[in-house]
Amino acid sequence: MRQVMLMIGTRKGAFLATSDLARTNWTLAGPIFKGVQVDHVAYAPDVSGGAIVVTGTSAWWGPGLRVSTDLGATWQEPSSVRFAEGRGHSVERVWITKQARTPAGETVLYAGVAPAALFRSSDGGATWEEVQSLTDHESRPQWTPGGGGPMVHSLCPHPTDPARLFVGISAAGAFRTDDGGETWAPKNRGVRADFTPDTFPEVGVCVHHMEMHPANPDILYQQNHCGVYRTDNAGDDWTDISDGLPSRFGFPFAVLPHDGDTVFVCPVESDEYRLMPDGAFRIYRSRNRGDAWEPLTDGLPQTNAHQIVLRHGMTTDTLDPAGVYVGTAGGQLLASRDEGDHWELLFNWLPPITSVQTAVVER
Repeated sequence: MRQVMLMIGTRKGAFLATSDLARTNWTLAGPIFKGVQVDHVAYAPDVSGGAIVVTGTSAWWGPGLRVSTDLGATWQEPSSVRFAEGRGHSVERVWITKQARTPAGETVLYAGVAPAALFRSSDGGATWEEVQSLTDHESRPQWTPGGGGPMVHSLCPHPTDPARLFVGISAAGAFRTDDGGETWAPKNRGVRADFTPDTFPEVGVCVHHMEMHPANPDILYQQNHCGVYRTDNAGDDWTDISDGLPSRFGFPFAVLPHDGDTVFVCPVESDEYRLMPDGAFRIYRSRNRGDAWEPLTDGLPQTNAHQIVLRHGMTTDTLDPAGVYVGTAGGQLLASRDEGDHWELLFNWLPPITSVQTAVVER
């Protein structure tokens, strides 16, 4: 039976929620890995027939990674993501994992970590190797830590060209490889950095979240510290698409899988006051790649909703019409079954939500 699975990361463990394709009744399981700050939960469909990958940080044991190949019934803890001895760095947090393909056609897992590095696994997460060319990029002295420190938090692999991959780094910007990670080029032209003397630097902008158009991989979007942007030419130039939003600042970004022109953001007031403007919970949707925005409010509180959605706290499913899911730092999980037109509260009183991802699975 096909089911929708919600994978929820929180500051006190992970939760898995499941529903049939109607998405009207949900069953919640968890917390899994109690006490661990779960930074990201992902589904890798081509790893061992389908694997859930959880990354988390323990106050006692540091960063770690767990993998389940039976939809959460059992878990394995493979080798840690770590730098080789003598590299002069230590992994502080694994911010994201994502499945991709190598130029040879093999399935690979990528992991973006703090302090701003990329790792790769060709054996389903059992072992990891550093992509040293990114860590050692000549522009690294110009990278500065964002509020969460220097990190690779966004991964956008090209769907048909396995040699091309985009990464988003705070606070350095977007980088692209066209040769499977041998070399990297910064791709930040047109993106503002109002916190630096050079407003439009080549390196040093603070991308918060980056996503790729599912049907046209030359189109990417990003929520940045200083605006919302779109590129139509694979990062060579970025266009500011913030007009119509109440703020240029925010963290998450989501794209519909079957309609990459439809995108969602959750603005917050400013970098100094990181809560929703006027206490109104408003998610903004664009049906035309950010050329125009509309606030989505039906079912969402419009007073005294002093919340924030973190960078991985919003996602969509692959059904039609698509579901959109938003988790807050206050522990609310909200959902829309009609691409944002109407919203309902799925779960309340969870720990602060750090990550929400979906998968349609067979049970």
